[in-house]
Amino acid sequence: MARISTLYLLAYNSIQAIGWTLSSSKILCNLLSTASLHGAYASAGHLISFLQCAAFLEVIHGAVGLVPSGALLPLMQWGGRTHFVLAIVGKLDELQELPSVFITFLAWSMAEVIRYSHYAFSCLGNCPSWITYLRYTAFIVLYPLGMGGEMWVMYKALPIIKKNPYADSYSVLPFSYYDFLKVVLVVYPFLWFKLYLHLFKQRRTKLYKHHGKKSA
Repeated sequence: MARISTLYLLAYNSIQAIGWTLSSSKILCNLLSTASLHGAYASAGHLISFLQCAAFLEVIHGAVGLVPSGALLPLMQWGGRTHFVLAIVGKLDELQELPSVFITFLAWSMAEVIRYSHYAFSCLGNCPSWITYLRYTAFIVLYPLGMGGEMWVMYKALPIIKKNPYADSYSVLPFSYYDFLKVVLVVYPFLWFKLYLHLFKQRRTKLYKHHGKKSA
Protein backbone atom coordinates (compact mmCIF):
# COMPACT_ATOMS: atom_id res chain seq x y z
CA MET A 1 0.00 0.00 0.00
CA ALA A 2 2.83 2.39 0.87
CA ARG A 3 4.42 1.62 -2.49
CA ILE A 4 1.19 2.45 -4.34
CA SER A 5 0.73 5.75 -2.50
CA THR A 6 4.35 6.72 -3.23
CA LEU A 7 3.91 5.97 -6.94
CA TYR A 8 0.66 7.94 -6.99
CA LEU A 9 2.29 10.96 -5.32
CA LEU A 10 5.26 10.71 -7.69
CA ALA A 11 2.92 10.74 -10.69
CA TYR A 12 0.79 13.59 -9.33
CA ASN A 13 3.73 15.83 -8.42
CA SER A 14 5.54 15.08 -11.68
CA ILE A 15 2.48 16.02 -13.74
CA GLN A 16 2.03 19.23 -11.78
CA ALA A 17 5.74 20.09 -12.15
CA ILE A 18 5.54 19.56 -15.91
CA GLY A 19 2.32 21.57 -16.14
CA TRP A 20 3.70 24.54 -14.24
CA THR A 21 6.93 24.39 -16.25
CA LEU A 22 4.81 24.61 -19.38
CA SER A 23 2.87 27.57 -17.99
CA SER A 24 6.15 29.35 -17.12
CA SER A 25 7.38 28.73 -20.65
CA LYS A 26 4.19 30.08 -22.19
CA ILE A 27 4.32 33.24 -20.08
CA LEU A 28 8.00 33.89 -20.81
CA CYS A 29 7.60 33.15 -24.53
CA ASN A 30 4.76 35.65 -24.66
CA LEU A 31 6.97 38.19 -22.88
CA LEU A 32 9.79 37.68 -25.37
CA SER A 33 7.55 37.77 -28.42
CA THR A 34 5.52 40.84 -27.41
CA ALA A 35 8.09 42.67 -25.25
CA SER A 36 5.28 43.52 -22.84
CA LEU A 37 3.72 42.29 -19.62
CA HIS A 38 0.33 41.89 -21.26
CA GLY A 39 -1.13 38.63 -22.49
CA ALA A 40 -0.18 36.33 -19.59
CA TYR A 41 -3.77 35.15 -19.19
CA ALA A 42 -4.25 34.60 -22.91
CA SER A 43 -1.09 32.52 -23.11
CA ALA A 44 -1.36 30.45 -19.93
CA GLY A 45 -4.59 31.31 -18.12
CA HIS A 46 -6.54 28.17 -19.01
CA LEU A 47 -3.64 25.87 -18.17
CA ILE A 48 -3.09 27.60 -14.83
CA SER A 49 -6.80 27.38 -14.07
CA PHE A 50 -6.75 23.62 -14.73
CA LEU A 51 -3.62 23.02 -12.65
CA GLN A 52 -4.97 25.10 -9.79
CA CYS A 53 -8.30 23.29 -9.74
CA ALA A 54 -6.49 19.93 -9.82
CA ALA A 55 -4.50 21.02 -6.76
CA PHE A 56 -7.61 20.37 -4.65
CA LEU A 57 -6.26 16.82 -4.53
CA GLU A 58 -3.64 18.15 -2.11
CA VAL A 59 -6.37 19.08 0.35
CA ILE A 60 -7.61 15.49 0.12
CA HIS A 61 -4.06 14.15 0.47
CA GLY A 62 -3.67 16.03 3.74
CA ALA A 63 -7.15 15.16 5.00
CA VAL A 64 -6.68 11.39 4.56
CA GLY A 65 -3.10 11.40 5.88
CA LEU A 66 -1.41 10.63 2.58
CA VAL A 67 0.95 13.54 3.30
CA PRO A 68 1.74 15.15 6.68
CA SER A 69 0.66 18.68 5.73
CA GLY A 70 -2.89 18.40 7.05
CA ALA A 71 -5.83 19.91 5.18
CA LEU A 72 -6.20 23.46 6.53
CA LEU A 73 -3.19 25.23 5.03
CA PRO A 74 -3.53 23.53 1.62
CA LEU A 75 -7.22 24.46 1.64
CA MET A 76 -6.42 28.10 2.43
CA GLN A 77 -3.94 28.36 -0.42
CA TRP A 78 -6.11 26.44 -2.86
CA GLY A 79 -9.21 28.47 -2.03
CA GLY A 80 -7.47 31.83 -2.36
CA ARG A 81 -5.78 31.05 -5.65
CA THR A 82 -8.76 29.28 -7.20
CA HIS A 83 -11.08 32.15 -6.32
CA PHE A 84 -8.57 34.56 -7.85
CA VAL A 85 -8.04 32.73 -11.13
CA LEU A 86 -11.63 31.57 -11.73
CA ALA A 87 -13.91 34.17 -10.13
CA ILE A 88 -11.78 37.29 -10.70
CA VAL A 89 -9.38 37.04 -13.64
CA GLY A 90 -11.29 34.36 -15.52
CA LYS A 91 -14.61 36.26 -15.34
CA LEU A 92 -13.48 39.85 -15.88
CA ASP A 93 -11.90 40.41 -19.28
CA GLU A 94 -10.89 43.94 -18.28
CA LEU A 95 -8.35 42.57 -15.82
CA GLN A 96 -6.68 39.92 -17.93
CA GLU A 97 -4.20 42.27 -19.60
CA LEU A 98 -2.94 43.85 -16.36
CA PRO A 99 0.82 43.57 -15.68
CA SER A 100 -0.08 42.39 -12.17
CA VAL A 101 -1.65 39.27 -13.71
CA PHE A 102 1.67 38.58 -15.43
CA ILE A 103 3.56 39.06 -12.14
CA THR A 104 1.15 36.82 -10.24
CA PHE A 105 1.11 34.02 -12.80
CA LEU A 106 4.89 34.04 -13.22
CA ALA A 107 5.46 34.02 -9.44
CA TRP A 108 2.98 31.17 -9.03
CA SER A 109 4.51 29.17 -11.87
CA MET A 110 8.09 29.52 -10.69
CA ALA A 111 7.18 28.66 -7.11
CA GLU A 112 5.16 25.62 -8.17
CA VAL A 113 7.82 24.27 -10.54
CA ILE A 114 10.24 24.27 -7.59
CA ARG A 115 7.72 22.93 -5.07
CA TYR A 116 6.41 20.04 -7.18
CA SER A 117 9.88 19.11 -8.41
CA HIS A 118 11.00 18.89 -4.79
CA TYR A 119 8.03 16.69 -3.92
CA ALA A 120 8.62 14.43 -6.92
CA PHE A 121 12.31 13.93 -6.16
CA SER A 122 11.45 13.33 -2.49
CA CYS A 123 9.13 10.52 -3.57
CA LEU A 124 12.15 8.95 -5.25
CA GLY A 125 14.12 9.34 -2.02
CA ASN A 126 16.89 11.29 -3.73
CA CYS A 127 16.17 15.01 -3.84
CA PRO A 128 19.17 17.15 -4.90
CA SER A 129 20.26 19.56 -2.18
CA TRP A 130 19.95 22.57 -4.48
CA ILE A 131 16.28 21.80 -5.15
CA THR A 132 15.68 21.48 -1.42
CA TYR A 133 17.38 24.84 -0.89
CA LEU A 134 15.31 26.48 -3.62
CA ARG A 135 12.12 24.94 -2.25
CA TYR A 136 12.66 26.55 1.15
CA THR A 137 14.24 29.80 -0.04
CA ALA A 138 12.67 31.00 -3.31
CA PHE A 139 9.28 31.44 -1.63
CA ILE A 140 10.71 34.36 0.38
CA VAL A 141 10.55 36.47 -2.79
CA LEU A 142 8.02 34.64 -4.95
CA TYR A 143 5.19 34.42 -2.42
CA PRO A 144 5.06 38.17 -1.65
CA LEU A 145 5.20 38.91 -5.39
CA GLY A 146 2.27 36.58 -6.02
CA MET A 147 0.26 37.90 -3.09
CA GLY A 148 0.88 41.50 -4.07
CA GLY A 149 -0.25 40.80 -7.62
CA GLU A 150 -3.37 39.00 -6.41
CA MET A 151 -4.39 41.84 -4.09
CA TRP A 152 -3.80 44.52 -6.71
CA VAL A 153 -5.92 42.67 -9.28
CA MET A 154 -8.72 42.18 -6.72
CA TYR A 155 -8.55 45.86 -5.82
CA LYS A 156 -8.80 46.82 -9.49
CA ALA A 157 -11.77 44.45 -9.80
CA LEU A 158 -13.88 46.29 -7.20
CA PRO A 159 -15.15 49.19 -9.36
CA ILE A 160 -15.77 46.81 -12.28
CA ILE A 161 -17.80 44.44 -10.13
CA LYS A 162 -19.73 47.29 -8.49
CA LYS A 163 -21.24 48.38 -11.80
CA ASN A 164 -21.42 44.93 -13.38
CA PRO A 165 -24.36 42.48 -13.12
CA TYR A 166 -21.71 39.87 -12.38
CA ALA A 167 -21.65 41.32 -8.87
CA ASP A 168 -24.92 39.56 -8.09
CA SER A 169 -24.22 36.34 -10.00
CA TYR A 170 -23.31 34.44 -6.83
CA SER A 171 -26.86 34.01 -5.58
CA VAL A 172 -25.78 31.51 -2.90
CA LEU A 173 -24.16 34.37 -0.97
CA PRO A 174 -26.37 36.19 1.57
CA PHE A 175 -24.70 39.45 0.48
CA SER A 176 -23.36 40.97 -2.72
CA TYR A 177 -20.19 39.66 -4.27
CA TYR A 178 -18.83 43.20 -4.18
CA ASP A 179 -19.08 43.25 -0.37
CA PHE A 180 -17.64 39.76 -0.21
CA LEU A 181 -14.59 40.82 -2.21
CA LYS A 182 -14.01 43.81 0.06
CA VAL A 183 -13.95 41.47 3.05
CA VAL A 184 -11.56 39.16 1.21
CA LEU A 185 -9.20 42.08 0.59
CA VAL A 186 -9.19 42.88 4.31
CA VAL A 187 -8.61 39.36 5.63
CA TYR A 188 -6.43 38.09 2.79
CA PRO A 189 -3.11 39.53 4.05
CA PHE A 190 -3.64 37.97 7.49
CA LEU A 191 -4.41 34.52 6.09
CA TRP A 192 -1.51 34.81 3.66
CA PHE A 193 0.86 35.87 6.44
CA LYS A 194 -0.10 32.77 8.45
CA LEU A 195 0.95 30.60 5.50
CA TYR A 196 4.10 32.67 4.98
CA LEU A 197 5.17 32.19 8.62
CA HIS A 198 4.46 28.48 8.33
CA LEU A 199 6.84 28.30 5.35
CA PHE A 200 9.57 30.01 7.36
CA LYS A 201 9.04 27.46 10.12
CA GLN A 202 9.38 24.69 7.54
CA ARG A 203 12.51 26.36 6.18
CA ARG A 204 14.23 26.31 9.56
CA THR A 205 13.29 22.68 10.11
CA LYS A 206 14.09 21.33 6.65
CA LEU A 207 17.27 23.26 5.85
CA TYR A 208 18.83 22.87 9.28
CA LYS A 209 17.91 19.17 9.28
CA HIS A 210 19.39 18.77 5.81
CA HIS A 211 22.53 20.69 6.78
CA GLY A 212 22.93 18.57 9.91
CA LYS A 213 22.73 15.33 7.91
CA LYS A 214 25.23 16.66 5.38
CA SER A 215 27.71 17.65 8.12
CA ALA A 216 27.37 14.28 9.81
